[in-house]
Amino acid sequence: MARTKITLGGIAAGAVSNTDLVEDAVTFNSTTVALGGSGTITTYTGDLPTITSLTPSVIPNDATAVVIAGTNFVSIPVVEAISTTGAIVVADSVTFTSAISLTATFTLPIDGTYYVRVENNNGLAVRTSTAALTVSDLPLWITGAGSLGTFAGGSAISTITLTATDATSFAVTTGAVTAGLTFTTGVGSATITGTQSAHTSAATDSFSVTATDAQGQTAVRAFTITWSFGASGGGQFN
Repeated sequence: MARTKITLGGIAAGAVSNTDLVEDAVTFNSTTVALGGSGTITTYTGDLPTITSLTPSVIPNDATAVVIAGTNFVSIPVVEAISTTGAIVVADSVTFTSAISLTATFTLPIDGTYYVRVENNNGLAVRTSTAALTVSDLPLWITGAGSLGTFAGGSAISTITLTATDATSFAVTTGAVTAGLTFTTGVGSATITGTQSAHTSAATDSFSVTATDAQGQTAVRAFTITWSFGASGGGQFN
């Protein structure tokens, strides 16, 4: 290189050729092209995938399968959950059902909302436009399953309280509370009160209660209530 072509004001035009550079070529998709030269760059072809729905759209932290409906999926794509904080979690497994359906299993230990991204093996990808996947703890029962106690059949019972964390409502979904009793739902707990009118001799009634949280997730627990009758009307035992 002629030294006279480099001055304090800069480098004169044409003073440095491509071959004078340590790196005198660029590489695209495994194709190397010399500076000043030309080449063919292979671009991805195909139709962009789309995502139309997630089922379910609310899942717990444990490993859960989510069916992703959409179009133009190619076997087998990479599926990711992207939190609103930017953290990326790759699906535990992905099952390619068809070009319009995938099943991805996610284990997401942090509650929150997530975008879902699908990238086909041809490089074409799509991400949900909103954080369409919600991760939330299931309602957690505090009241143990099984017997709620033995009560005198002819007397009003003391209030029975059923409790589950994160629950916003409760409902009897299998069987029924004993006739004469009132089941009242509330946020975080439900109560059973009243005087039974179904039995005149010893009996046990069975029923199940479903606790539901704000995201529509449920947890079911089975209970029993036992009725006793003595010579003088019996007593109440909790």
